[in-house]
Amino acid sequence: MELDKDIVTVRPEVTTDTIQKLPNYVGISEATAGAKGISMNIVVIPPGAKAEPHFHNGFETAIYLLKGRVETFYGENLAKSVVNEAGDFIFIPDGVPHQPRNLSDSEPAIALVSRNDPNEQESVQVYRPE
Repeated sequence: MELDKDIVTVRPEVTTDTIQKLPNYVGISEATAGAKGISMNIVVIPPGAKAEPHFHNGFETAIYLLKGRVETFYGENLAKSVVNEAGDFIFIPDGVPHQPRNLSDSEPAIALVSRNDPNEQESVQVYRPE
């Protein structure tokens, strides 16, 4: 047990650009908090917007949808879809291609996203459906 480590607080004030092409408030990561096996961010999907199709190579994703309704296309050629709404917990297995889309044309969708990857953008791979 290491008793002398500090608790780290992160208060992101600006969004960062991501491979997924969505505004992202980086919360916990290796860079911000020294995390070794986890990241946690707030992702905003603007009204009517959708992410770049992608997958996370070698890492699982857990999402809590804070606000809005989102349809996520997923799987081979993004042929499947699921609609989630505020209050839903969502699990995306390692390597599953997906593309979330905000179903509102007037309100942003906001999600708390966590991965077992402290440098989560490094595992993002763009997915090109056939």
